[in-house]
Amino acid sequence: MDQSQQQRTITAPSSSRSYQFHPARAKIIDLFNLYLGRGSRQKPDEPVRDPPNKSQKRVHAPSRDLPPGNEHFIVDFQQLQTQFNDPDQLRAITESVLVTMVLQCSNHAPRAEFLLFALRALFRIGYVNWDTFLPSLLSSVSAAEASLNQAATAASSATTSSQSLVPVGIGSPGPSGNEQAPVTPLAKDTAVRSSQRVRAAAVNSLRQISCKIILIGIEFNLKPITHADIFQYLMNWLVNWDMREMGAEKSLAEWLRSCLEVIWLLVEEGKSRIPFYELLRSGLQFIENIPDDEGLFTLVMEIHRRRDAMAMHMLMLDQHLHCPTFGTHRISSQTPANVSVEAVAHLRYSPITYPSVLGEPLCGEDLAMSIPQGSLDWERAVRCIRHAIRTTPSPDWWKRVLVVAPCYRPSSQAGPIPGAVFTSDMICEAIIDRIVELLKLTNSDANCWQEWLVFSDIFFFLIKSGCTDFVDFIDKLVLRLNGDDNHILRTNHVTWLLAQIIRVELVMTALNSDLKKVETTRKILSFHREDRTDPNNPQSVLLDFVSSCQNLRIWSLSATTRAYLNNDQLLKGKQIDEWWRSKGERMMDYMNLDDRSIGMFWVVSYTMAQPACETVINWLSSSGMAELPGLQPNERVMMMQEVTPLPMSLLSGFSMNLCLKLALQMEEALFVSQVVPSIAMVETYTRLLLISPHSMFRSHFSQLAQRSASLLSKPGVTLLVLEILNYRLLPLYRYQGKSKTLMYDVTKIISALKAKRGDHRIFRLAENLCMNLILSLRDFFSVKREGKGPTEFTETLNRITIMTLAITIKTRGIADADHLVYLQTMLEQILATSQHTWSEKTLRHFPSLLREALMGRVDKRGLSIQAWQQAETTVINQCTQLLSPSAEPAYVMTYLSHSFPQHRQYLCAGACMLMQGHPDNVNSANLARVLREVSPEEVTANIYTLVDVLLHKVHVDLQRGHNIKEILDKHDANLAFFFWTHEMLPLDIFILALIDRDDDPHALIIAKILLERPELMQRINMYCANRGPPEHWLFTQVFKRNELQKALGNHLSWKDRYPTFFDDIAARLLPVIPLVVYRLIENNAMDTADKILTAYSHFLAYHPLRFTFVRDILAYFYGHLPGQLVVKILRVLGLSKIPFSESFPQYISNPSSPTCPPLDYFATLLLNLVNNVIPPLSSSNCSSRSGSMADMLNTSARPLHGKTPGASQPGPANASEGQKAFYQIQDPGTYTQLVLETAVIEILSLPVSASQIVSSLVQIIVNIQSTLIQSGNGFHGAANGVGQGSVLPTSPSGGSTDSMSASRSTCMNTASFVSRSGYTCQQLSCLLIQACGLLLAQLPPDFHTQLYMEASRVVRETWWLTDGKRSQGELDSAVGYALMDPTWAAQDNTSTAIGNIVALLHAFFSNLPQEWLDGTHLIIKNLRPVTSVAMLRVVFRIMGPLLPRLANTHALFNKTLALLLSTMVDVFGKNSQTQVPVEASQIADLIDFLHHVVHYEGQGGAVQSSSKPRPDILALIGRAADSLRPDVQHLLSHLRTDPNSSIYAAALQNTAKTNTS
Repeated sequence: MDQSQQQRTITAPSSSRSYQFHPARAKIIDLFNLYLGRGSRQKPDEPVRDPPNKSQKRVHAPSRDLPPGNEHFIVDFQQLQTQFNDPDQLRAITESVLVTMVLQCSNHAPRAEFLLFALRALFRIGYVNWDTFLPSLLSSVSAAEASLNQAATAASSATTSSQSLVPVGIGSPGPSGNEQAPVTPLAKDTAVRSSQRVRAAAVNSLRQISCKIILIGIEFNLKPITHADIFQYLMNWLVNWDMREMGAEKSLAEWLRSCLEVIWLLVEEGKSRIPFYELLRSGLQFIENIPDDEGLFTLVMEIHRRRDAMAMHMLMLDQHLHCPTFGTHRISSQTPANVSVEAVAHLRYSPITYPSVLGEPLCGEDLAMSIPQGSLDWERAVRCIRHAIRTTPSPDWWKRVLVVAPCYRPSSQAGPIPGAVFTSDMICEAIIDRIVELLKLTNSDANCWQEWLVFSDIFFFLIKSGCTDFVDFIDKLVLRLNGDDNHILRTNHVTWLLAQIIRVELVMTALNSDLKKVETTRKILSFHREDRTDPNNPQSVLLDFVSSCQNLRIWSLSATTRAYLNNDQLLKGKQIDEWWRSKGERMMDYMNLDDRSIGMFWVVSYTMAQPACETVINWLSSSGMAELPGLQPNERVMMMQEVTPLPMSLLSGFSMNLCLKLALQMEEALFVSQVVPSIAMVETYTRLLLISPHSMFRSHFSQLAQRSASLLSKPGVTLLVLEILNYRLLPLYRYQGKSKTLMYDVTKIISALKAKRGDHRIFRLAENLCMNLILSLRDFFSVKREGKGPTEFTETLNRITIMTLAITIKTRGIADADHLVYLQTMLEQILATSQHTWSEKTLRHFPSLLREALMGRVDKRGLSIQAWQQAETTVINQCTQLLSPSAEPAYVMTYLSHSFPQHRQYLCAGACMLMQGHPDNVNSANLARVLREVSPEEVTANIYTLVDVLLHKVHVDLQRGHNIKEILDKHDANLAFFFWTHEMLPLDIFILALIDRDDDPHALIIAKILLERPELMQRINMYCANRGPPEHWLFTQVFKRNELQKALGNHLSWKDRYPTFFDDIAARLLPVIPLVVYRLIENNAMDTADKILTAYSHFLAYHPLRFTFVRDILAYFYGHLPGQLVVKILRVLGLSKIPFSESFPQYISNPSSPTCPPLDYFATLLLNLVNNVIPPLSSSNCSSRSGSMADMLNTSARPLHGKTPGASQPGPANASEGQKAFYQIQDPGTYTQLVLETAVIEILSLPVSASQIVSSLVQIIVNIQSTLIQSGNGFHGAANGVGQGSVLPTSPSGGSTDSMSASRSTCMNTASFVSRSGYTCQQLSCLLIQACGLLLAQLPPDFHTQLYMEASRVVRETWWLTDGKRSQGELDSAVGYALMDPTWAAQDNTSTAIGNIVALLHAFFSNLPQEWLDGTHLIIKNLRPVTSVAMLRVVFRIMGPLLPRLANTHALFNKTLALLLSTMVDVFGKNSQTQVPVEASQIADLIDFLHHVVHYEGQGGAVQSSSKPRPDILALIGRAADSLRPDVQHLLSHLRTDPNSSIYAAALQNTAKTNTS
């Protein structure tokens, strides 16, 4: 049988089906068959002949016709050509036939050689177009291989027929139908192997001839898109390699060599048909079962080398140390998230990312699961979690990073979670680390009960969240405590921890129904210890009895576990019962319990939570009830009498089970019961929530709505909830990350009430709460939950929102590029309902983003005055009738029903006109009643018009020659009528309206007069006296309830009878006073600001967020505040309560003669951040030499919060001060935030310039390693200890001499630094760099500018970078050493100035909000012109790692990329003159990096096979390339917009055509 009959299975379809039946096709096929020596195909009806024997073959073979000579082929083809008129059609048919012939004849060497000849010949006469033929050929080969795979699969699965399908028509014909026989397993296996061999041979021959054809075609100028197609097919062959299937025949090696030859030709630098970068992202280096081929091995090694060089530019120095510090309210995700504002609430955080082999930041649970335990990435993840457990960041953060352990997931959510970066194993390890750490601290006799309490709260939260497998956790904890740490479990703290969570549903399930429940129970009981140090200490009593509590609980769970229980512990249970019956049930004097009674009551909370809960409720209601005074007989309401709230010291030891029960019971009494609760009940409830913020938090509006939809419709319930939120839980909601959600809930109340007549009390309280919420937000926020439409805010809230935005943007920057996009929409939403224009003095201090958006607004105050003048006559007439002393009370209703809203808004202004400084001229009763009857919105409108008219009247009176003092006195008397005599208007809103008119010179004067009124100061003093200490949780006396009218005044109390709890008209001024100070400073009224701060400093102590206020005002006005005012602002804090540096007061005490603190001061500041803010290195006990990388990453010696080790004790020290609970530091929220923000406040308060401060910090960092080594270890003491020499350095030690010498570091006294930190010198030096970067990133942009200038100076002053006498090789070596990670350089004490400064910049960048990254371009501008490749590499090393972070900030990415390209033009421009000749190939890594980063930006994330650069990026690079030398242009030829030279431009063009069609 002719071979053509056996090859029908691999023929591929023609490129155009319309040509299949074209008459030319048959003739061309016949022509090829003639020259290939193939006869015409056997007809279907011709009988099958017996195969000839050998003798017949010998006889007949010589008589067969030989094919004509190759030289006649073109002549014959040209004769055929004359028969058809359309050459393009004939060419397409010819190419189609050629593809078919190649597929059929690939295994036949002579025929394959003829086809190669024919291809060359046909190309010469224009009947083969390589750009259409080669893609068609490769596509057909791919289809043929796919059909071969299917046929091979079918053959291997055939078990009943011996006639297996031969996948390739090569070899002898198949057996006839007569030869069918049963197939044995051995025969089947042989058939399968035979089928695979035949398939492999067919594929090998196809690929071999394809590569030969490509090698012919590639010599000609193919289009970029053709090169790309060829590359893609060949890479698919290589990447999907499998030696087990492909075999190892000789033909395999042949096609492989041909394939590699093609690839090398494609990426050849001289031609650059394909950028080498395509090999880097191809994945070729990861193929398995790689054949033993030297050429392939060489290619893979080159890919690895260039990939590593490229990936370095994506990574920041010491990136493995970059980890969230939780030192700010904003916890930024490190991965770009291009999502709508509405989706932000549901986003997962990616607080860390794992670098891919290409240097890209990656995240995802599937990725995290693949990270091996003990690796650098694993350690970084656990370091982050461990730090979070110690510093207790927001539960909102935890919820966005935690993943539910796989064993607890429903089957519907079985897949990996995108965006996740931690696994349950990582969480488990970090929890156990913290337990071990606390046990060691306990054993050192430190009083760390507070640390255990804080940890138990978060431990309960983590276990309840199901983020770690409880059974697995117990197993690992037992292994750890029985292993290397077998000596540390001496107390019952672990048993106490487990007793806290034993009622959690997941734990109950594990102990009830888990297969390992008996073993798990036995392991839990193994943690029991009998160690009583102080039998009368409450904690000791609890720990002594807690084993019994746990035993009793386990006893009740399952009979199978009882055999493991300790009878002695069960006997202790009887002691608990006896104590309860004898003392506990009748214990009423809870404020005077002895220590043992407190401890025993704590014990009872674990064994009998419900009786304990009832006891606490009985305590709080022990004073009985009384009728609410002032009500009608038919309105009888009972009110609980006051008692002392439960102290924190007692609440802190309650079991979590009791706390949860208590909270529910109290909510029933507070919000459901008809009895008005006592302040003690409310205060105890809030203390309960504050003491365990992770476990106890609940969103009140959601909770009450779920309990009963009608609850919030009761005014008393709404008022109580708003009071609790405004005066007790505001910082808690901010800590939880729920301020925005609460703001939306409160806005709903405001929106519903603002047009409703009479509901002033609830409305004003809700508005005041909303003010506080908006002012507490220090991150970007949407003004509406849905994100669309105008705001539902009041005018006052709109104005406060703009001010908050200004403060946030100016003092903290905008964290995410998506927020920048939304900013304009947000402003439009606000300004759509606000008529206000901000004064030039206010706008001058606004950030430029806001200033530019607001400057164009038209001031409508003139229109407001015109409207007043037009309505004045009507208004005065109406006011005369309504407000004359003889006016009838009944006229009020007539006025309300017949007057127009546009006239009613001038009611108060009209009243002022009638007074003329004599308030007795006005009927106060009628005016007060109207203001109560109208809606809150109309009262607000009256206030704003009153301000405008009042200020206008002042100007008019001045023009008439009146004395300013008389004018102001008259208006002061008028305003006293409204605010003090009759309490008709809300003072807080009026003062805000007044200071917003600061463009009028008299507005702030009137505001000052109001704020200094004796009546107001008396109210303030009375409020402070009644309220108790600002730390309300410390108050241990009976609260005094203020009378409603005295607390809120006539206007707000009116008909209301529901009593207040914490609300007071004075307290409403708490958000207002800071804004007054802001406005005074904007107007340079520094003396007035000083006086206001002095007068209100004791009052501002009650501000829930006063720490934030001080930090922000210092940052907002940095450079504009006189030293004396800075000191006055600082006194708002209460300096003794803030952890300022010991020497800080002396530097601010004399602002008139400022001096810059010494380097010691700044170094101590940084050390404090290392000890308390920077995440500690891990506590692995792997042994390594001091200062090595393993030691750097695996040795922990970080003291706990507030603890400083002595010189003789490295590692965690004895606790001199316990960890602070959340309620002790509600603002800013965590101890890390407190320490970091305190350092920020110190820096901002120093009476020296930002330049001096930054210079000092940079000087410390540049010299840090040599300084610490010389002072800490006593070696390298000489000035040349780090390696002096005049020759160009070829080692990092030589590279450091220019700026690391001892002469510049002797001004620091760091003898005790290392011992005070507990780290080695090398570790501490690297962490100080991280601390400095973190600190600088918190400071205003003034400091950033100075940092960029200092960094540029350090780089420019590095002598060897500009030494023109050195070879390029020496310079490259020096740059490579200089830019090592400081952690690596520290191993050999070879750190360099440049390495340190770049690491500082990278630590700084990683903590900087995205908006502020715009300023980084100053570095490049200060370093230009770049005159050497060495300097170019430094620039790319500094700025390159920023580009991935800017991938979702298109404009900023473009700007940064353009500047980097400009530095390349400096060195490789057409007119550039470098001292040392430089080949373009020397920057191949930079070229690869540019290719990679534009693909990353085009994808908006990790580069995929389908990633493409954006067209505008290609245009940008193309414009820059026009200025480059031709050899460098050539390397960037594919990053241009010309589809005739760029594979990327061609791909974009094809995509556009496809989309259009």
